[in-house]
Amino acid sequence: MPVHYGIVAVCTIAIARAWVPLPLQLMLSLLIGASFAGLTFVGHEALHGAIVRGRSGRRLIGWLAFLPFAVSPRLWEAWHNRVHHGNTNHPGIDPDAYPTLAEYRASRNLQRMTDWLSPGRGRAAGVVSLLIGFTVQSTHMLAVAGRQKFLSARHYRIALCEAGAGWALIALLAFTLGPLPFLLAFGLPLLVGNSIIMSLILTNHSLSPHTDVNDPLINSLSVSGPRLLEWVTLGFGYHVEHHLFPAMSGRHARELRSIVIARWPERYQGMPYLRALWLLHRSPRVYRNDTTLVDPIKGDVWPTLAPSAPTMAPTLTPSIAPTRPTAVVPSGVPSGS
Repeated sequence: MPVHYGIVAVCTIAIARAWVPLPLQLMLSLLIGASFAGLTFVGHEALHGAIVRGRSGRRLIGWLAFLPFAVSPRLWEAWHNRVHHGNTNHPGIDPDAYPTLAEYRASRNLQRMTDWLSPGRGRAAGVVSLLIGFTVQSTHMLAVAGRQKFLSARHYRIALCEAGAGWALIALLAFTLGPLPFLLAFGLPLLVGNSIIMSLILTNHSLSPHTDVNDPLINSLSVSGPRLLEWVTLGFGYHVEHHLFPAMSGRHARELRSIVIARWPERYQGMPYLRALWLLHRSPRVYRNDTTLVDPIKGDVWPTLAPSAPTMAPTLTPSIAPTRPTAVVPSGVPSGS
């Protein structure tokens, strides 16, 4: 946290006082954005208990780390730790999972989101999900957390106060800096931070099957990248490992990966970060069934990732068949497991 906050502070002052010309200020915006993302991954680790054990310490670190996005640590504990981790890629329950075809057809809002804003099938507008996705989703989750009973009434009020305090500090920063410096020191960095965070969040699960049984070896994907990216993200890409042991520090993820691969070599799923991003932008985002993604407009279908199937290739069909096809059971997974 001191490293990232130091970068944010120095770069913000340099922009506010125009110590460097505009092209270099844009470079500083990129650095601030990378540190916004880095802080978020610190908050993610802390709120899982991987940095400090005490609840008050976890929440304090979480609030400071999530401050650029004004995310309440209590909301994150409920939304991410409890609901997402407890029901990963379970249709209709996991708030981070993309919709089934039935859910898509029943909601105009879901149709707009998946048809225009979600990454996939070469949609240029899908980049918007990367640029603002984390900000939009965290705000949406705060708005619905009380109604969906993620939080009790008391804790929901506290979550609103935690997020409101963050928004107040951001507003104070905007007032202090003025429009252009605020845009360079916060607005553009927020887009950069969103992009780094969402590129990993979406690749971790959105290429994987929907599952009723919460098995990280089926519903999660680990992505590997440059060591600098792994450092900034605290090993967040090792997501199979994270879902097996959420409270484990990311520094142990590489060692755990070796153990998991040794035990289940045919089931462990991982790929390079850039390849996962490429597949994300080529495949649809609606689930025709648990193991098949479909583009409801074009009718294109695409298999989800599965153990012993490290690559995916699209299958084009002229229309969506009215009957549910037989799901592909991943090899090495006993029926009903």
